[in-house]
Order: sequence, then C-alpha cells, then structure tokens
Amino acid sequence: MKNQKIAYWIVTGLLSFGMLLGGTAQILRAKFNVDGIVHLGFPEYVLPILGVWKVLAVVVILMPKYLLVKEWAYAGLFFLLSGGVISHIASRDGIMDALPVFVFMCLTVASWYLRPDERKLNLNNL
Repeated sequence: MKNQKIAYWIVTGLLSFGMLLGGTAQILRAKFNVDGIVHLGFPEYVLPILGVWKVLAVVVILMPKYLLVKEWAYAGLFFLLSGGVISHIASRDGIMDALPVFVFMCLTVASWYLRPDERKLNLNNL
C-alpha cells in the first residue's frame, strides 16, 4: 500500500508538472502552441480554453476532498489528451509527434488508477 501511494504521488507529480507547464503556455499563447494547434486544424482561440481546463484539473486533482469533481477532472484530462493523440494521427503526424501527448494520457490513467482510497469516490455514498 505504501509503494502504491509513492507511485501515485510520483505519477501525479509528473502529470501535474506537465499539465501546469503546458496549460500555462497555452494560456499565454506561446508561439509553439499556436503553431501546433493551427497545424492540427483548430482555431487559435481554443488555446487559452484548453490551458485553463488543464490548470483547473491539476488544482482539483491535487486538492484533498471534492472526490466527484476529481473524477470529472481525470475524465476531462483523458478526453482532452486522447483527442490530442487522435488529432496528431488524423493530421498524419509521425508517432514521435503524438508520443508526448500519449505519455501524458497514460500518466492520467495511471494517476487515477493508483490514487489512494481517501481520494476515491465511493459510489455507495452518493
């Protein structure tokens, strides 16, 4: 159980760092983000929307309690990142272009799976 908790915090730390960094760059409309989103066929105005969602998801995931909102945050990140992987594939980008997004998608699933019991939603208490 202790090893699982350590693994959870390592995975969640990596996920949080990446999403905060990426989300902030999107909010600030960093040139590489603008170029990337336009290349994928999306309008530039979606960048700050995606960035705010990422930052808010990290805040919720790291906060204690708010278990139902945590589930939504994990689901939102998964949908966002899986959509990113599919967008790279649909744009005929190489595997290496989709790989970082895929890794963060996997970190999202791993963080959700490894979360300690006090961070899990008990459906019997809804």
